[in-house]
Amino acid sequence: MGTRVRIIKTVVVFLVCAVIVPAIGFAAPKKPDTIPTGDYTFTKEYLSWLIPREMSKNKVTGLSIALVDDQRIVWTQGFGYADKKNDIPARPETVYRIASISKLFTASALMRLSEQGKVNIDEPLQRYLPDFTIKTRFPKSDPITLRNIMTHHSGLPSNFFRGMFSRIPDHFSKVIPELKDEYVSFPANYVFSYSNLGPTLLGTVIERVTGKEYGSYMDEAIIRPLGMTSSTFSWRANSALSKAYRKGKEIDDPRIRDIPAGGLLSNVLDLSRFISMVLAGGYYGDRQILKAETIAEMLRPQNTKVPLDLGRRVGLAWMLGNTPNVDIQNGGLIAHHSGSLFSFNSQLIVLPETRLGVVVLCNSSTGRQTVDKIAAEAVKLALETKKGITQPQPLQPAETGRPLSPTETRAYEGNYATPMGLVTITGKKHYFLAEAADKTFRLVPRTDATFALKYKLFGFIPVRLGNLEQMSISRNTVAGHELLVARSWGQDTLLGQKIVYAPVSERWRARAGIYEIVNGTHDVFVLDRIRMTFQNGLLVIEYSAPLVAESEVSFAISPISDSEALIPGLGYGTGDTIRAITIDGKDGLQYSGYRFKKVLGPEGLVRPGF
Repeated sequence: MGTRVRIIKTVVVFLVCAVIVPAIGFAAPKKPDTIPTGDYTFTKEYLSWLIPREMSKNKVTGLSIALVDDQRIVWTQGFGYADKKNDIPARPETVYRIASISKLFTASALMRLSEQGKVNIDEPLQRYLPDFTIKTRFPKSDPITLRNIMTHHSGLPSNFFRGMFSRIPDHFSKVIPELKDEYVSFPANYVFSYSNLGPTLLGTVIERVTGKEYGSYMDEAIIRPLGMTSSTFSWRANSALSKAYRKGKEIDDPRIRDIPAGGLLSNVLDLSRFISMVLAGGYYGDRQILKAETIAEMLRPQNTKVPLDLGRRVGLAWMLGNTPNVDIQNGGLIAHHSGSLFSFNSQLIVLPETRLGVVVLCNSSTGRQTVDKIAAEAVKLALETKKGITQPQPLQPAETGRPLSPTETRAYEGNYATPMGLVTITGKKHYFLAEAADKTFRLVPRTDATFALKYKLFGFIPVRLGNLEQMSISRNTVAGHELLVARSWGQDTLLGQKIVYAPVSERWRARAGIYEIVNGTHDVFVLDRIRMTFQNGLLVIEYSAPLVAESEVSFAISPISDSEALIPGLGYGTGDTIRAITIDGKDGLQYSGYRFKKVLGPEGLVRPGF
């Protein structure tokens, strides 16, 4: 849902969509020798050429964009279709599910309550939700606070999946009693671990403190004051809401329980108003939505003393700085948030120092790469138009073609737990092979002792990786963890953690088999059938998630007792607990509220069709 700016996901999505793309009918518009200050003509022309090209390449049905210069929209347009069957074009007025960009609104509302003295963001969550309780294995951990929830450093699980996507979703506050039997994934303030559960709990705090239904309060406090007339957190029939598409085919996306984390419906015109408010230090027109010092605090790096974050910075709900898919240089502070929810993808970027912003929304599951690239290109062109700032050419060390050393091979080879699943690295003579999500990459040595990421379609056709080619991949040890790290434009990002092997008991090995959910009720399953295998000394769980991933996902689990196992790793989806249970006298597993009953033993793992 969000998301989240996680390099592994960017890599996988890119390669799933990678094709050899023909030119689309006409050349890019010629860039003038000089761009007159404030004249966005070339920006509009170039983006109008680039957007259809990227949409075609990535099978995006409809997209809308708005580019903001301080308090005015300098360009907005729709491309493709909001409803292809009925020939309804995408327009600036088209409403989309904006997914995790919703978190910016939840945080803004909470900070408004902080301004009013109704909450203290450094108080424990339980002060405002006394019925909230969750287990922990970290007795010396800092408390879970409203602040570290907003910075994704609370240690809470990334999701509570049972009931998260449903035909008839419960109110999000009903997740609280379900959490009493769950565990936190990490100590608080230990590592950045993106969570949808945390902002969902903040939505309940807003309801408890104000005595109002969440959507009503958000409408009263943020949406109406900004004049966002097409936006709502309430799910209702909306003729302007775009249809949802997967590979060009219309589909029905499920509803979401966790409204405060990803439930806002909006369009680029309304979100431009939110951008302008941020750029104006909390004002929209003559109306103050938030205080200037509140905006400044939300945009201040909150995690400068967290070694495992490797220099990655996050504000209060805002992601700060560059990532491989948001690579904007010399524009001052970059604050951004993306969103992904089944068939909808979004990206919102603001540059507070130069007072520029952009929002791009699309209605297609394959649109992640498209919205990121278009948003970044729009801001780069706007920077040049407004300030004369051009982008430097990236400097990267040359590839050497040298053979791997025995020391490198020992250091890098192994299995890595990543937010997108299990990655296995094996050494060859002149490069490493990295297997991830049914794809095989090459890691090729560079002159600075790092590695370049390479990919060949079908094993022999080189595919350009765009911004990912700027990454330098290396290994590092931080706080006792062996890490795989990517560096781009001087920014390090955690890719994965090397898995330490431990003996697996016969009892856990005997649990291998195929499992199905038995307590789904009205849920629309992200995963509904899983298989657990024992391979190469690891217990591995594999599942298909056709609503969110093109290929099968696999991740290791590490037993810590005969009845509990952890998902190893650092970051999104890791650190969670899987428990062994008994259902009707048969082996079962419990994870994120779901109960899985074994339906086939190890002999079923070789059956076709799974």
